[in-house]
Amino acid sequence: MTRNDQGAEPYQHIGVLGAGAWGTALAVVAARAGRSVILWARDPTLAESMALKRENARFLSGVELPSGIELTVERAAASEADAVLAVVPAQQTREVLSGFRPRSAAPLVLCMKGIERESAKLMTEVLAETVPGAEPAILSGPSFARDVAQGLPTAVTIAAHAPVARRLQATMGQMAFRPYASEDLVGVALGGAAKNVYAIGCGIVAGLGLGESARAAMLARGFAELHRLGRALGGRAETLMGLSGLGDLVLTATSPTSRNFSFGLALGRGKSLSELRAPGAQLAEGVETAPALVERARRLAIELPIAQTLADILNGMIAPGDALPRLMSRPFKME
Repeated sequence: MTRNDQGAEPYQHIGVLGAGAWGTALAVVAARAGRSVILWARDPTLAESMALKRENARFLSGVELPSGIELTVERAAASEADAVLAVVPAQQTREVLSGFRPRSAAPLVLCMKGIERESAKLMTEVLAETVPGAEPAILSGPSFARDVAQGLPTAVTIAAHAPVARRLQATMGQMAFRPYASEDLVGVALGGAAKNVYAIGCGIVAGLGLGESARAAMLARGFAELHRLGRALGGRAETLMGLSGLGDLVLTATSPTSRNFSFGLALGRGKSLSELRAPGAQLAEGVETAPALVERARRLAIELPIAQTLADILNGMIAPGDALPRLMSRPFKME
């Protein structure tokens, strides 16, 4: 194996579970770094199209798939890889990983951002239950799939046990894709999940026409909630202030490219929840994460007034326009 300049040996054969936009983008990154990649697609029609056209026309059109990427519809084929990236929607993680058994010592890298709605568990906790004994890792940070696939400069966090994190850095890292290593799986998992909720809130603020000052307040106070819960769960302050916490929140809560921000924007402009959640609509992970985030905080007796208000909006309990009076009438307090 070829070592990088820090002495870490890259994983040479990478499995990717999930051929959506993000899974395809990460497969492209790994292939460009010189790795052989096997990419699992649940839909045989999609897999056949991608193999034939060398492009994911459905989810990431215009990006050529490098020759090092092999398509498969057999999930077990990815289990033979040296490292596996799980890139499926958060609410489908338990289903996809159940019964999946990677090679001994092969890291299973979670690349989704969410909290399981039914259990209020972080993706790392779902992994521990569904794949007992797996070497856990998580990749998260401020990144849009198309930017990454097009080779635009991107920095992310990879959290794992230190030797594994260094090997994953060596595996995925290249000029346009810079992974920073961390051992704080909890902080990285929570930061990537919670930011989607507050991004929806920032979109609602914009959609209601409440102004940039209100959106900045939403972002800052939302981050304060994320930070409070993260510390209670054992996450590190520096992680929450870094790429996978504040960095990801800033990107997701300020860009119309963000599905979560766009969801909130449309909701604030008057679209109904039924329209936005109709079959075929773009997935906004924050919708399912919001009630789970609130429930996890409740178990720890931690108050998240913004997240609670957003969960109530997304559950149809209050209208977006009723959120401002509720939040602005709260008692004054020290920051």
